[in-house]
Amino acid sequence: MTFSNTYEKIFFDSLRIRLVEEKIIGIYPTDKIQSPVHLSIGQEAVAAGVCHNLTKEDLLYTSYRSHAYYLAKGGSLKKMFAELYGKIDGCARGKGGSMHLADKEVGFMGASAVVGNTISHAVGSAMASKYYNRKQIAVATFGDGATEEGTYHESLNFASAFQLPVLFICENNELAIHSKIESRHSYKITEHAKTYGIKSILIEEGYDFDLIEQKLKNIIELVRTTQLPYLAEIKTYRYKEHVGISDDHNMKYRSPEDYNRWKQKDPLINDKTLFNKFYPVIQREIEEAVLFAESSPFPDANELLNHVY
Repeated sequence: MTFSNTYEKIFFDSLRIRLVEEKIIGIYPTDKIQSPVHLSIGQEAVAAGVCHNLTKEDLLYTSYRSHAYYLAKGGSLKKMFAELYGKIDGCARGKGGSMHLADKEVGFMGASAVVGNTISHAVGSAMASKYYNRKQIAVATFGDGATEEGTYHESLNFASAFQLPVLFICENNELAIHSKIESRHSYKITEHAKTYGIKSILIEEGYDFDLIEQKLKNIIELVRTTQLPYLAEIKTYRYKEHVGISDDHNMKYRSPEDYNRWKQKDPLINDKTLFNKFYPVIQREIEEAVLFAESSPFPDANELLNHVY
């Protein structure tokens, strides 16, 4: 697929994530998908903008809301669907499911269901990179809820104290499941990072492909050249429930006005020309990936204790 500019490429990557997750919504009621799913619909621009500026050698660690980053970093769509189906050809051989995707060949080092637990892994990778003088950076992505975990604070402190090339990306949708940020935080995320001596930026427009790509391009280059940590907080909005495939407006913990305000700014909804251009191409790829997953066998009992350390 060829693109005339960066905007088209990031639009394509974001639309691909959304259409994949909409396909998951369609399949999920059949029980063919063997794990819970946390969807990134509404938040795609962040993953696409971040990963556009990373190399395969750069190492990315993320949370259980991992489909978007897995795909944006270059993970195999066929292997992802097979993993969701619990099949042997999945990226974790059917053992990980949606919350534990990984594709080390493209530098997607893994996702975890434990809130905040991959942040310290990224810091460890950054330390190894600096020790061995590799020209790579490590990236940790997480939600605003993860900033309440001890490992987050320990990781920022360690990264700053040892001057490590790690980029912290906080996707701030202002929710920890149903709890709003103002009921949980006594601090501002970007300002708090500065108390550890870490430069930080707040990007309010988490729907703006161009802005995110340009800001992150400069930040990633800065981390790469200075070998110092940096934190980017990006405001965003998830359209679906915390876990699952449904809308959750009946829960009344957020307003329809906020939901509609974000959708009105959503390029994947508003740019009909690019949507119509890329939709058939992406849909063909998705159907092939689903067929691959359907055709793949389940792992047998011999797999049970393989890859256990």
